[in-house]
Amino acid sequence: MRPADLPLAQRLSPSAMLLLALALAAPLLAYRDTLMSMVAIWNRSETFTHQYLILPISLWLMWRQRSELRGLAPAPFLPALALVAVCGFGWLLGELADVQVVKHFALVCIMISSVITLLGLRIARVIAFPLAFLLFAVPAGEILIEPLIEFTADFTIGALQMTGIPVWREGTTFVIPSGRWSVVEACSGVRYLIASITLGVLYAHLSYRSRWRQAAFILLSVVVPVIANGLRAYLIVMIGHLSSMQLAVGVDHLIYGWLFFGLVMFLMFWIGGFWIDPKKAAPPTPPEQAHHPVPTPALGFAGPGNARLLLCAVLTVAGIGIGPVYAGYMNRLDSAGVPVRLELHSPSWNDGIAFTYWTPAFHPGVADLNRFYRRDGMQVGVYLRYYREQRPGATLVSSVNRVLPEKGSPWTRTGNTVRSEAIAGPAGQALSVREEIIQGPTGSTLIWRWYWIDRRFVENDYLAKLLQTKSQLEMRGDDGAAVFVFTPISDGPEQARQTLRSYLNDNLAAIATALNNNGKP
Repeated sequence: MRPADLPLAQRLSPSAMLLLALALAAPLLAYRDTLMSMVAIWNRSETFTHQYLILPISLWLMWRQRSELRGLAPAPFLPALALVAVCGFGWLLGELADVQVVKHFALVCIMISSVITLLGLRIARVIAFPLAFLLFAVPAGEILIEPLIEFTADFTIGALQMTGIPVWREGTTFVIPSGRWSVVEACSGVRYLIASITLGVLYAHLSYRSRWRQAAFILLSVVVPVIANGLRAYLIVMIGHLSSMQLAVGVDHLIYGWLFFGLVMFLMFWIGGFWIDPKKAAPPTPPEQAHHPVPTPALGFAGPGNARLLLCAVLTVAGIGIGPVYAGYMNRLDSAGVPVRLELHSPSWNDGIAFTYWTPAFHPGVADLNRFYRRDGMQVGVYLRYYREQRPGATLVSSVNRVLPEKGSPWTRTGNTVRSEAIAGPAGQALSVREEIIQGPTGSTLIWRWYWIDRRFVENDYLAKLLQTKSQLEMRGDDGAAVFVFTPISDGPEQARQTLRSYLNDNLAAIATALNNNGKP
């Protein structure tokens, strides 16, 4: 057999192999800040600590396929460059909107599409699962926290009532004869769910060949931890109740939770082991793929195969770099150094005294305004937080931005819903707000909050991000603000709502003016 007839993998020059390795590493170098933000989340969140293992597991899974990979030649697939470009544009949108999870998914997808582009479809098919498994390295899932908290609270309270224990509920906080309990983020079970899905997908791939069995076990890995977390919460409350609040009320209740989760996962995998498919015998290596020693090629990119690889690698690296270069150009167009001045005038309302010392647990902005007003026995507080040149840790729309901090707050949230209010003032409009009720040292407070972005008031996080991205693409910066109006609850929530309606009828236009005076036209 002539050297030219051997698989390309045996004919690549050292320079070509080096270029291939550099091209595959290019996404990690070009998007280093995005990679570091993923690592930072792995470090600080117990929910995602296991994601350090994803890359080693993916490499091990590729190593298991070495018999199938042996002899396959890298055959650059130029049409996949379009996929690289699409993923790069997705990263750019995530950068402009400052949505970390979009940037993280885009980075992993850029890596996967780069492998397809440089190594070709045949090799990509063999290592398809290890490549797809890299997606589990993305720290995603926080969007599930709120619905999981609600489900856990519903499950726990329902189970307590079925047990015969009377329960008084207020939001996700409830009281039983032995004490008061709250279902908070740590009780949502999101960390159990994410770990279970990751393990379930890996176990299904390694244990089953049938797609139906794989799908069934993955579905089981989704349903079981959700139900098990509700049962775990119920058992912890029962332990605290039966021990007169001596057990399962501190860090030990987290320990009980992990022990229970470990037992549930063990039982799930043990049961799944009864349906493991018999191992498939490895196919014999075809004679034409046997190793044939050839002279070591000279350095350089001589030959049509290496020239094609060189072209593909250059185009791939260029496509990878477009996003970060354009994002850097956009960032230089921001309103650097321009001060923000928030001035709010409410002539029909008098200045009032502070009736609460609550402030939102949002990322810091570039300017804040906190005012209190009163009229005819009504009291209203207004809080504006303005954002410009947003960056990680200083963003307007973020999953970590809440009315109350996750831990250590003297207040508890007892209500959370979305409302549409018809505001009848000069800026008459339908205003969507998120209503939240908190209870704490200064009593109960009703809060309406929403965003100001692109000279519009919106409540929905996703719409807010879209408007922020649109403003960035139109080169009008990333300015935005969080708006809070709040009032004490004395005669029930409806009376408090009427107070806020009365204030906004007179002053919503003034709030819009205070914000519009700082935004770009």
